[in-house]
Order: sequence, then C-alpha cells, then structure tokens
Amino acid sequence: MAQVASVLGGAGVNIKAFSAPEVTGTGKLRLLVADLEGARTALKTAKIKFTEETALILSLENKPGALNEVADLLTQARINIKCGYCTPSREGKRAIVVLTVSNIEKALSVLRDQSLDEF
Repeated sequence: MAQVASVLGGAGVNIKAFSAPEVTGTGKLRLLVADLEGARTALKTAKIKFTEETALILSLENKPGALNEVADLLTQARINIKCGYCTPSREGKRAIVVLTVSNIEKALSVLRDQSLDEF
C-alpha cells in the first residue's frame, strides 16, 4: 500500500477511497481515484500490476436498512455484489457506499429506477 500511495501521490493523483483487507501473502488493494488516466500512467511507469473495474458509488441515508434496500434490489435482479465498502459522509447523515457488481449496466438501471441517490 505504501508503494502505491507514494507513486500516486507523486503523480498528483488523489485517492478518493480504498479498501485493503487483511490477507496472508499478496493482497488486493482496491482504489477509487480522482484521475483515472493519471493513475494508469503512474502505475504503469512504476511497473505496478493493476486491473480495472467499474464501481457504483451510492449516497444512502445513514440509517438501519438502507444498505439492505440496495442489496435486495440487486438480489431480485439477480445481480451479484462482488465487493463492497462504505464510510459515513463528513456530516454523518449519509453513507457513501462503493460496490462492484456482476452486471454494472443492469445495476445502474435497477438502482436509478428506485430513485436512489448519486452514482
């Protein structure tokens, strides 16, 4: 993580969110960056292996059951959640949720139809 943060920071790429689960051996670091092209260039130049996938970013009401509503909608549409992490907003009234899913286009359609917040 230190090497990736150093490379991206040196390239002026802001890391907006990250997930670094505890693992034994080589782990997987998931990042959301402000400048995708800048991150690609910096990581390639530093010879750091990476892959990309599109993530959904949702702003949900920070209350019990809000995430369940989203998970139920995705389950009903037969869309698998591959990865997810969240954090409260600065004021604590919203929960910022990051999800990667098995079918991004279908998930966008399902969630937009329900008038859920920002993507």
